[in-house]
Amino acid sequence: MTEILPEGEQLRRAVRWISTRRDEEPRKNLLKLIEEACLQFDLSPKDCDFLVHFFTQEGK
Repeated sequence: MTEILPEGEQLRRAVRWISTRRDEEPRKNLLKLIEEACLQFDLSPKDCDFLVHFFTQEGK
């Protein structure tokens, strides 16, 4: 069964998922995690670009 979610919820879930994985596996490649999240949460290319920007600009 497909779950209907509010707009942007998949992106929020992806951010939480990536953050959790980074805590659990700090040595794992960030871009690989983002790629996995994009596939797992069926994100659009625009959302995937947002994740790359969000996580690479995080400490700046």
